[in-house]
Amino acid sequence: MLHLSRLTSLALTIAVVIGAPLAHAAEKATVAPAAAAASSTANANAKAPLPLDELRTFAEVMDRIKSAYVEPVDDKTLLENAIKGMLSNLDPHSAYLGPEDFQELQESTSGEFGGLGIEVGVEDGFIKVVSPIDDTPASKAGIEAGDLIVKINGAPTQGQTMQEAVDKMRGKIGEKITLTLVRDGGTPFDVTLARATIQVKSVKSQMLEPGYGYIRITQFQVKTGEEVGKALAKLRKDNGKKMNGLVLDLRNNPGGVLQAAVEVADHFLTKGLIVYTKGRIANSELRFNADAADASEGAPLVVLINGGSASASEIVAGALQDQKRGVLMGTDSFGKGSVQTVLPLNNDRAIKITTALYFTPNGRSIQAQGINPDIVVRRAKVTNEADAENYKEADLLGHLGNGNGGADKPTVKGSAAKARPQDDDYQLNQALSLLKGLSVTRGN
Repeated sequence: MLHLSRLTSLALTIAVVIGAPLAHAAEKATVAPAAAAASSTANANAKAPLPLDELRTFAEVMDRIKSAYVEPVDDKTLLENAIKGMLSNLDPHSAYLGPEDFQELQESTSGEFGGLGIEVGVEDGFIKVVSPIDDTPASKAGIEAGDLIVKINGAPTQGQTMQEAVDKMRGKIGEKITLTLVRDGGTPFDVTLARATIQVKSVKSQMLEPGYGYIRITQFQVKTGEEVGKALAKLRKDNGKKMNGLVLDLRNNPGGVLQAAVEVADHFLTKGLIVYTKGRIANSELRFNADAADASEGAPLVVLINGGSASASEIVAGALQDQKRGVLMGTDSFGKGSVQTVLPLNNDRAIKITTALYFTPNGRSIQAQGINPDIVVRRAKVTNEADAENYKEADLLGHLGNGNGGADKPTVKGSAAKARPQDDDYQLNQALSLLKGLSVTRGN
């Protein structure tokens, strides 16, 4: 499995490509000439004699710990810790995954897990329901946004971290769990519900204004490419005609599945290379090219990135920038240009090791450098000033009529406009303004 993600919090930022997609990709890929040399080098290394002195030292250290450490330590714990150390010292993204970590990684990639369907946050030390997800046990049980979860299966939640509470609410599908809730400061009440399969969508989309669509990708999961295709089709349908412009928001997207990144970029490209990888083994030498279909219909595109855009996000941004398909706006990306392969072991464990670096179509390695936006726009707070009491010519008594016979347009005092995402998001506001300017100059 290929895994591309910024490793900050395993449950939130890890993603993989399951084994089958890797095999399929390897069959289709063009293997670079260096692959044969890399393979022979790997074989030579594999046949190198074992470092007996170091192995003796390892055995001696293990024996000393068992005999002298202040508390008894069993062999299994020592060996598992040794494996963890062996992997964690390779680079920041290689790791040993125990059963729970491996399961969380797979859930993060698929976007499916056993849970209740509640988005939660922390407020004043309490776990607060941000939003129940539609058609989940939480929404069906009548849980509402703003409810405080004060107990989970009778255990108080005050002082717990959000992740600790989430871990307790997730679990085996069909298993029942009791939440004690407080609504609007009232009396606590219990709600018992059974965990179900929860599907988390990684893509959100909407119309910003007539003619201008917005797509946000929170992370790259197995179905993200498919979700972006559906989002583009819906925006086209809602607009009733070809879009005047699109904003693709990759800010704070930690990465995820390589194949999903390729599929997303392919929705906006009609030809050429999307990304290629280089490693020591033949399986890591992959090339991905765009097909002729264009789900975006060539609509002008602005891609938003920032320091939280990592790995798979940088693949998409780099491909669109190199092919001059869109304008990158925001701040420098994170700079994770390595590929991790997840190798399952026995007992539901796995190791995640770095096997390759990826490169943009123009041959740029993003590792430890990142993607530089075409237009730097930093975060800023947007405040709207109240409209002054202004008058127009059409408000004046006895004004002349329009020279072409058109209707007068006096001052109109309207009600407060409905809040839009771009009203409070300066970077998004700038992206929309750029698209409008491009539309004007192109005569749309």
